[in-house]
Amino acid sequence: MPRTGAAREANRTTTVLRCDGRPVAGYVYRPRLPAEHAPRPYLHPVRTLGGVTVTELRPEDHRHHLGAGLAVADVAGFDFWGGRTYVRGRGPTELDNHGTQRHQGWMLCYPDGFLEELDWVAGGRLLLTERRTVAVQRLSDDRWALDFTTALTNATGEELSLGSPATNGRAGAGYGGFFWRAPLGDRAPSVFTPHAEGEAAAHGRTADWLALSGADWTLVFAGATEETRADPWFVRAADYPGVGSSLAWDRPLALPPGETVTRRVVTAVADGRLSRAEAARTAAQLTDAPSEAPSAAPSDTPSEAPSDTPAASTGAARRTGKGAAR
Repeated sequence: MPRTGAAREANRTTTVLRCDGRPVAGYVYRPRLPAEHAPRPYLHPVRTLGGVTVTELRPEDHRHHLGAGLAVADVAGFDFWGGRTYVRGRGPTELDNHGTQRHQGWMLCYPDGFLEELDWVAGGRLLLTERRTVAVQRLSDDRWALDFTTALTNATGEELSLGSPATNGRAGAGYGGFFWRAPLGDRAPSVFTPHAEGEAAAHGRTADWLALSGADWTLVFAGATEETRADPWFVRAADYPGVGSSLAWDRPLALPPGETVTRRVVTAVADGRLSRAEAARTAAQLTDAPSEAPSAAPSDTPSEAPSDTPAASTGAARRTGKGAAR
């Protein structure tokens, strides 16, 4: 007897995102992972239009890093990031406190994007519900944009606290929120913002956009709403390559019952190493923020000819109301 559509969907674990028909990202929405990795949907592999992979999955240095996605280290004491929990006065500690993000269904699902419903569950309780929108759109012949929006709603009858290791006493470790784990290379990637260069100068600071550039790829991250732009960037380059937008950098984010916190990060995925000026022009296609004039270009990022191609409006972006600003 042939399986019904519902039965087939129940056995699926992954969908593929396409840019102008070309596969650019896998989205694993029913991952099979151990509890200590805080099982959650993630994007991997994500590739440039030229085929270069720009995400890393479960690397040896951090087995709980899962490509690109959403992870929060402390939700009312539960860990939705994975790995050890930072405990004040004790440091990183193995605890049985990991939560799970569970795919509940698609409100929309197309080749170039989707609108997904998820439950955040831990300790036998539903803590948060989420509506997640992801859309893909072409920017030019050598770059495309991944538009990631999350709306987290407190599903309990009490105030929830969203925190990070920093809010629990580990200075500078304010990670939690949208996070992109990039692949290791032979050398650390370059990091720059409109007015700063290097990991130390960008880490823990706000900027309308931030670029991470490897040997043959560049990622340009842009906060696409005022609230998102107010969140500091979490940046790693020397130890491992990763960038996140921090929901709770140095103080917990309180979420009252029934209230929703929304964040939107748009990431340009480009072939080659972009100069700061070219990254700025690309970032201007991703966000509604006024364009910041960049400082002098970093010496190790070669200049490129400017691209005047505006962000194309994709079907998924139109249907979900999202899409890079023009």
